Amino acid sequence: MIKIPTTLIEELIKRGILDQEKAVLYTQQAQNENKDFGRFIVGQGLISEEDLLTIKSELYKLPIFDAVKSKLVLSQALSKEIPENIISFYQIIPFSKEGNVLRVGILNPEDIDALEALKFVAEDRGLSLEKFVISYRDFDRILRDYTSIITEVGEALQPIEEGGAKGTALDIASTGSLEQITADSPITKVVAIIVKHAVENKASDIHIEPFEKVIRVRFRIDGILQATLSLPRTLLSAIVTRVKILSEMKIDETRLPQDGRFSTFLDRKIDFRVSILPTRNGEKIVMRILDPLVGDIDLPDLGLYGHSLELVLKNIEKPFGEILITGPTGSGKSTTLYSLLRKYNDEEINVITLEDPIEYFLDGINQSQIHEEIGYTFASGLRHILRQDPDVIMVGEIRDRETAGLATNAALTGHVVLSTLHTNDAVGVIPRLIDMGVEKYLIAPTLNLAIAQRLLRKLCQKCKIQSKPNEAEKRIISQSIEGIPKIYHQDLPENTEVIYRPAPPETSCKECGGKAYKGRIAIFEILEMTDELEQIVLTGLSESKIRAEGERQNMISMFQDGIIKVLKGITSLEELLQVAQEGDEEQEIEKLNNTK
Repeated sequence: MIKIPTTLIEELIKRGILDQEKAVLYTQQAQNENKDFGRFIVGQGLISEEDLLTIKSELYKLPIFDAVKSKLVLSQALSKEIPENIISFYQIIPFSKEGNVLRVGILNPEDIDALEALKFVAEDRGLSLEKFVISYRDFDRILRDYTSIITEVGEALQPIEEGGAKGTALDIASTGSLEQITADSPITKVVAIIVKHAVENKASDIHIEPFEKVIRVRFRIDGILQATLSLPRTLLSAIVTRVKILSEMKIDETRLPQDGRFSTFLDRKIDFRVSILPTRNGEKIVMRILDPLVGDIDLPDLGLYGHSLELVLKNIEKPFGEILITGPTGSGKSTTLYSLLRKYNDEEINVITLEDPIEYFLDGINQSQIHEEIGYTFASGLRHILRQDPDVIMVGEIRDRETAGLATNAALTGHVVLSTLHTNDAVGVIPRLIDMGVEKYLIAPTLNLAIAQRLLRKLCQKCKIQSKPNEAEKRIISQSIEGIPKIYHQDLPENTEVIYRPAPPETSCKECGGKAYKGRIAIFEILEMTDELEQIVLTGLSESKIRAEGERQNMISMFQDGIIKVLKGITSLEELLQVAQEGDEEQEIEKLNNTK
């Protein structure tokens, strides 16, 4: 039976938040649903979690703990302080420890049984307590982490802490099976647990970073690094050695950066690209997770709809020519390239790639890894590829004049060439090729499409909140809709007076883990080579003329594509504006500034 905080109820009545009749009703309903009273009334919308937390702090004379402001990183050492069953039953949770001082978050300071249990644990371990009131959001987040990766790592390290695993931490074999990896030594299990949780959380990268006193573990999820775990500094050498063994690196080399790769199996084969860099505090590890499910994305899943999708599919059918994808690092260019490659993957077509490095292994496609240190570059590799009777060539990146010239000549001689380039937008592709030494008369007959893209975080579809845009937002949306080509209006929802926002921090959503966003989607602009554009390239080339031609051929800008996705509830306007600023989309930013 959950104890009902009567003093809290009296305070809420005193402040006019509840009356006596509703207090009795909600108390009974909370008991029937086996819920904490405070959590119940927050769920009913009677009070915000922040206001309730402030009242609790004043009422119980306890400070408030805020996980976001404190930039909390849970330490593995916490896993042995309070048993998991006590945490779940009494709704108390440790979040940090310094010396013999244990800091604990409490949901209901009036629960005498919980306080007694906490006092008993502290006395038994010789600890002093610092008690805080904590929000339901932070409690749920810490509990989720505490009962998963924290507990698993703590259990894995227990033999070392007890002194029973001395000399065994590195006595392991490099295997490809997660079950085999986990079955070996404590340090091996720790690495496997970190890897497993990163994959389960759909992280793209794992960062294991040494500092003076601790090792910090962070996951990059939806493009944002999130602190996940703190480990004792003494484990660094063993963890680094384990990763080096898996990645087939030199164990005794600690002064130079090293790169490697390994694979493991969950319910599918997953590859990890590993980079180790020496730092002042020791070697830092970054593991890029190459999950085939992430790479196996079709064009509509990327965010290509309607006319844009038709444009890409039409140009894929052409027997030769270049399709160039542009955008900054981390904008999803490689994922788009792999989606295009899958369209060409057929027994009747010889597809060859040059990559640095190979990110995803595709059956049926010949993939080659360049090695610049031995002279096997994109340019030299492209020369060799042309002797392999290719139909479709994918070059990971056009970095220099030589590669740009060879790729253009390959497209001119009857091959499809897919590659990436670094420009701000699709309009900048042609001037960039000219800067790299490609003759104007060669660009027109070889360039089929220039595709620019950025990535936006997708709103969690379970907890997103429907909202009315304010006046400034209305101006931004209406200006964008006015400029969107008519052919794209079929993609707009009927009601353009509604947008969706991320759920507030106090919302505890299991689908997104309280982050309000889950997954990412791309926004695109696509410029097609036409007879009119060919004349501009050959006669009076300028970016303003190319942009005007883009408008004539109904090219949608990335910002306009983003507005459509905002109105469809796929992402938020805040996210789009943030990416627009980061992307230096000058014209769109100027429009936005004029609305302020």
